[in-house]
Amino acid sequence: MSDTATTPIPNVYITTDISPAGLKAVYEALQTMPTGRVAVKLHTGESENSNHLRPELIGDLIQSLKATIVESNTAYPGNRMQTAKHLETVTQRGFSAIAPVDIQDGEADMSIPVTGGKHLTENFVGTHFADYDYYIILSHFKGHLMGGFGGAVKNTSIGIASSKGKSFIHSAGKSTTGFGLDTPQDDFLESMAEAAKSIDDYLNGQMLFINVMNRLSIDCDCDGNPHEPDMHDLGILASTDPVALDQACVDLVYAAPDSASLIERIESKNGIHTLEHAEAIGLGSRQYTLLNID
Repeated sequence: MSDTATTPIPNVYITTDISPAGLKAVYEALQTMPTGRVAVKLHTGESENSNHLRPELIGDLIQSLKATIVESNTAYPGNRMQTAKHLETVTQRGFSAIAPVDIQDGEADMSIPVTGGKHLTENFVGTHFADYDYYIILSHFKGHLMGGFGGAVKNTSIGIASSKGKSFIHSAGKSTTGFGLDTPQDDFLESMAEAAKSIDDYLNGQMLFINVMNRLSIDCDCDGNPHEPDMHDLGILASTDPVALDQACVDLVYAAPDSASLIERIESKNGIHTLEHAEAIGLGSRQYTLLNID
């Protein structure tokens, strides 16, 4: 999709209505028809204090699709590292009340190929990943301590990766344990893009992507005590192209008058390089047409 001379520029739809109705409206603007078993990949948050998407916002859409919420265990100690505790946490947060929840690496891992990567030749996901025909990547857009920002590409790569796979991405393919703290920053960012492309390739594009731009903290939802957001909410965006979607969100942050903290977080981690590499390897396009549905 990086060859814009032969590929149409993708559409990104936006609404400023951050509500269940707004979420359904921006999804419907895509005019997609998911078939088969539908999975909705969420970040369910490290604690109740995290800025993760709340069940009352997303429940109507997920129930209308008869979808299953999917998650994977973390590679760091906390409420979501072990399957039993992860399921208990998800239930406490109210997600089990709106849909079935599947911890995809609760039993084992599987390897899927990465093509055209600089760092990865494979990606590790839970065996339950293969149980679904269509994936909706429903992300809370925000800052991130390691990636600069988190949106559709991160939720497709680190988010879907198993605990083992998360370590593999963080280490740029060097280890299946640990956090890859000595990994060169750009190698980590490029590995995220490569892992995301492996997911898209495996599913043959049977995916769509929604980013909710509320509670725009500089910290990820994996932080149990994140910084309080110091900028205003921006809306909900959706696309069938994850790179275009994340680029549109980044551009909105840069255009906002109160976004200095989040911009500093993105730039301090060279976060935009994830999208540069994602475009270079053919995951999507950084060019887009923004369509306001309000």
